[in-house]
Amino acid sequence: MSTGRPFKVGVTIHPQQCTIGELRDAWRRADDLGVDSIWFWDHFFPLYGDSEGNQFECWALLAAAAVDTRAPQIGPMVTCIGYRNPDLLAYMAATVDQLSGGRLVLGLGAGWFERDYAEYGFRFGEARDRVRDLKEALPRIKSRIARLKPGPAGALPILIGGGGEKVVLRLVAEHAQMWNGGAPPDEFAHKSAVLDDWCHRVGRDPKAIERTANVGATTPKLVDEWLNAGLQHFVVRLAHPFDTKALERLIKVRDS
Repeated sequence: MSTGRPFKVGVTIHPQQCTIGELRDAWRRADDLGVDSIWFWDHFFPLYGDSEGNQFECWALLAAAAVDTRAPQIGPMVTCIGYRNPDLLAYMAATVDQLSGGRLVLGLGAGWFERDYAEYGFRFGEARDRVRDLKEALPRIKSRIARLKPGPAGALPILIGGGGEKVVLRLVAEHAQMWNGGAPPDEFAHKSAVLDDWCHRVGRDPKAIERTANVGATTPKLVDEWLNAGLQHFVVRLAHPFDTKALERLIKVRDS
């Protein structure tokens, strides 16, 4: 991570309970603030509030944001491996990366929101089934990306979200350039140490994997706790009505 700053600040903009105009305004404002990354979650229905409220599709939003922003990175936080054929997902990612000028991060996860699966006709299964699907998809995605013409415009790093210590963190060590872990900071530090151990086992430098986490409003004390836990990239959650004050405060700390 060589930004010349002590840490990165990104934002996950929740694409629900809003209009498309409000959503676009939110990513433009975040972009103007100078965030390091802009993300959208990959769900088909709202995760909170009105269960039948507005919700917008992740990859369509990424294509729009790719040509409407300047942030160094954009991506899904994270895209569910069970919702799309892995080869098709690689094709989509390379195209969005071309649109963005090489700024896309391919965020991947095993999936967990049963309603998405049920209403769209995907097999939900057990958690171990979804993790196995992720394990099987990763080599396919990487192989397809290598064969695409044109391929990605940039490095197209892979981010994997999750904290399963036996399988998911091993997959991060084997395949990813970024990891998104959970809260609170002490739990994050533990999972990060497990990831370090997996890196050593598979012959990977732990420093090659950037550590990210989704966070809410942060106090100076909490920022220090996260940094001491090894967090390199804060990803602030931003929900409608998209008040960016907490994001602005963290950016000021980053730049101070």
